[in-house]
Amino acid sequence: MVAQPVGDQVAAPRLRARDVTLRYDQRVVSSGLSVDIPDREFTVIIGPNACGKSTLLRSLSRLLRPASGRVTLDGRPLADFRPKEFARQVGLLPQSSIAPDGITVVDLVSRGRFPYQKLIRQWTDVDEEAVRTAMAATNVAELATREVAELSGGQRQRVWAAMAIAQRTPVLLLDEPTTFLDLTHQIEMLDLFARLHRDGTTIVAVLHDLNQAARYASHLIVMKAGAVVASGQPAQVLTVDLVREVFELNCLVIDDPASGTPMVVPTDGRWR
Repeated sequence: MVAQPVGDQVAAPRLRARDVTLRYDQRVVSSGLSVDIPDREFTVIIGPNACGKSTLLRSLSRLLRPASGRVTLDGRPLADFRPKEFARQVGLLPQSSIAPDGITVVDLVSRGRFPYQKLIRQWTDVDEEAVRTAMAATNVAELATREVAELSGGQRQRVWAAMAIAQRTPVLLLDEPTTFLDLTHQIEMLDLFARLHRDGTTIVAVLHDLNQAARYASHLIVMKAGAVVASGQPAQVLTVDLVREVFELNCLVIDDPASGTPMVVPTDGRWR
């Protein structure tokens, strides 16, 4: 789904990129790239290493300004938003983050409420409840008074996720959100994001695991060499031919016995 009907018209998705060139200094990652992020869907971006997945996500979060073209939210270029205004609409769980020295878990998660603080509106019961709920959902409540620097990589990742969730934005961007997590916590985290999606949040995640992507996504974006080569529902997109073309891997695509979603089973390695 890339648009919703409004009366007799079709509304464009809230978040989209049009004909953008994305680069770091002189190294061009994507050129002429156009992407629609379907509203209230769980979109997962997949593709081989260095294909531009995280770069696209950075542009959607306004961490990376396009060299040309436009990334817009509700028709407005992202650069036109004030920082707090944008942060009330779009949250981000980055691939890696550095916490300030000496900060505790509860203090870091509380920073997710910063976009809502004003001179005449300080901390409220709504903020307190958002932080408490986010910490419980990510299983970090028992770490509240610990310093973030003391935690394991997996624990830190869950704390950063709690901060993003406490922000309570209608759009949430996730750059490899299962990094550092063991399999149990990967599934717990993805289940949590799936619940947020069912409650109406637009989720956009970069994932490497094709089977997790197929199980949790309602919409897939497949990238290769900085370009989108396919998009749509996992059952329509994830085929033997696509995996061979994009990942250079021989495989079978079968029904996952637990979820019924496509499941990629590698056979004899690279096809070339």
